[in-house]
Amino acid sequence: MDRSAVEAVKARTNIAEVVRRYVDLKPVSGRWMGACPFHQETKPSMSVNEDEGFFYCFGCQASGDVIDFYMRINGLEFRDALEQLALEAGIELKGFRRDPQEQERSRKKKLYLDMHEEAQHFFSNCLGHAVGQPARDYLQRRGMAPEIIEAFGLGFSPDDWHGLDNYLRSRGRKSEEGVEAGLLSKNQKGNIYDRFRGRLIFPIKNLSGKVIAFGGRIITDGEPKYLNSSDSPIYKKGEHLYGLDVARRRMNVSRRALLTEGYMDVLSLHQYGYTDACGVLGTALTTDQVKRLAGLCNRVDLVFDGDGAGRKAALKSSRMILLQGAKCRVVMLPDGKDVDDVLQEHGRDGFEACLESARDGLDFCLKTLRDDFSPREIMDWAGSFLSELRDPALAAFFLPRLANGLGLSEAELRRTAPAGKGTRNDPPAPKAGKVIQMPKTQAATGRANKNDRIYLQFCIKYPDYIPHLDQQQMHTVFSTDRAKALWDKLRTVQPGEDILSRLNEQEKRFYIQCRNQLAENPLSGQELQQEWDFICHSIYETQKKNYLRQLRENMRLAQEQGDGVLLEQYQRAYQDFLGRNNE
Repeated sequence: MDRSAVEAVKARTNIAEVVRRYVDLKPVSGRWMGACPFHQETKPSMSVNEDEGFFYCFGCQASGDVIDFYMRINGLEFRDALEQLALEAGIELKGFRRDPQEQERSRKKKLYLDMHEEAQHFFSNCLGHAVGQPARDYLQRRGMAPEIIEAFGLGFSPDDWHGLDNYLRSRGRKSEEGVEAGLLSKNQKGNIYDRFRGRLIFPIKNLSGKVIAFGGRIITDGEPKYLNSSDSPIYKKGEHLYGLDVARRRMNVSRRALLTEGYMDVLSLHQYGYTDACGVLGTALTTDQVKRLAGLCNRVDLVFDGDGAGRKAALKSSRMILLQGAKCRVVMLPDGKDVDDVLQEHGRDGFEACLESARDGLDFCLKTLRDDFSPREIMDWAGSFLSELRDPALAAFFLPRLANGLGLSEAELRRTAPAGKGTRNDPPAPKAGKVIQMPKTQAATGRANKNDRIYLQFCIKYPDYIPHLDQQQMHTVFSTDRAKALWDKLRTVQPGEDILSRLNEQEKRFYIQCRNQLAENPLSGQELQQEWDFICHSIYETQKKNYLRQLRENMRLAQEQGDGVLLEQYQRAYQDFLGRNNE
């Protein structure tokens, strides 16, 4: 993506107005403050800098520009977030340079989205007419309220091999395009026909509310009971959750997701007021789905069936959620009952009783392991769990709880666990004063890393000094490639240019932290002069050491080559330099 496209969208988009759609903001010392929507928070911990166009949470360190916020709050990819904000801002992205292959993919994606919108119109229309009477009778028996049917856009596919196909072709669509979009099927003989026939239709939407697939429940006799759209360029079933487009707003407030298995379970939960409910789409929970939920809330309550299969699914899902660092609970339903059964038979009070008795996710896993698994299986599970934790802090959190729950010592569990990313006993990175940590991407000494951070912090806080530092060859003092790369971006940014658009995710986070630190504690007068003197002195000392190191290397090479004249010249230069600098 041409950076000018990003800058144009950000120039016309007020970050405070976008954030205010999701967060109650209040003015504080020239900025806006509100409760961060990305972690459990009751007090205002997120700062929104309207003038500089970024947000920062002092609690969870979430940060970025308006596009970053919009991506994260809506669970979107960068391109999708940019396109939606561009549409709001009245900016046409077609004028920006795009790869021809990307243009073709975008054209097809738009075509398939349009076809799904047309298909939903067809299914919804069928539900409301005589052909949809069987589906309406079924929904009435299940107690579905009209407002829920409308909110989720339910429909009906008639028992016709070419009903949808004919409708789409009447709209100028080709049958082959319907197959590519996942709406139609094609057999080995090349015959194309409707994928959904005689089924209650559940539209599956992305977080922007656009239909990307369908699920269908058979109304009469037949198999399979439920059928989903096949994967397509706009739909991957392991990435999406049913009803998340409706539930996400409530999740941002409740900080909880009620995750269940079936379409009807989701509808029943919403009808009874649990509007932070969503469902998996006919497959086991995936890591991509967990990451999507973790971006919207910090706790997932699993509401699976109370049978053996439900408990097995809860064990696997709990493990996956805990590995992502989110809190998890398992809501135990009566054996043989699903959530729709509980709500229909016992109402909210019955389901509230199940919520109150919900088990902590890790406790549920450990009890299930103790009750149903062999000692070897238990140790394999615990070792695998620890080895897959990518964050050492999470490993330190879970290790004593696992050991206690399994009746083992921490040392014993650590010895038996396979070596993994989460079980290493690495020392924490050194911290000093108010120096902000830059993410480590290559080996360097602690002092060198600290100095790099100090130099870059100063440049970010006081960009007016950058031209002077550039003249003093500031680049010579950095010890890491990542520090040199950030310095190069800082020194070459043009007046009025959006610097955040040039930074990668790690650099952007560091930049925003520095700017926020400046707002909290700006330096002036003597303090600023002292910091400037320190930077200048550091540059001088580093260049002096580098010069002496190079002279010593030149003397070594001259001696090895037997060049006495050159060796004497280097020795004299070395001594003269030391004399001039009182060393």
